Amino acid sequence: MIRKANAVWQGSGRDGTGRLTSASGVLSEANYGYKTRFENEAGTNPEELLAASHAGCFTMAVAFGLQQAGFTADELKTEAAVSLDPDGQGFKISKSALTLRARIPGIDAAKFQEIAKGAEKNCPISKVLNAEITLDAALEA
Repeated sequence: MIRKANAVWQGSGRDGTGRLTSASGVLSEANYGYKTRFENEAGTNPEELLAASHAGCFTMAVAFGLQQAGFTADELKTEAAVSLDPDGQGFKISKSALTLRARIPGIDAAKFQEIAKGAEKNCPISKVLNAEITLDAALEA
């Protein structure tokens, strides 16, 4: 399986602008640039897209882990907070902090933590990241 996306950039690093398009069409000429990455201008940035990828991948891995254990979630909500930090002359992604809140009928806290921690370690996006990954997982009533 291969998934594709394209980036087009025009101009300098600080003053230029880019557009991101995914093969699925979910991203279509989505604006990104210095101001969307390091300031709060409307548009997206690679770290936000990575956070969405990590949240989605992890949450699906939890759902599959639950299924294998005989559980079905009423709801799984995950936030991934990706940290971009200075690294010499450039930057590095140093951390992805996952926060999971879940409603799962019939599961006990120990089994829930086991499944969440397995998903944290084994979802494909977690495996590709060379960064600290933390997990705060809690069941909700």
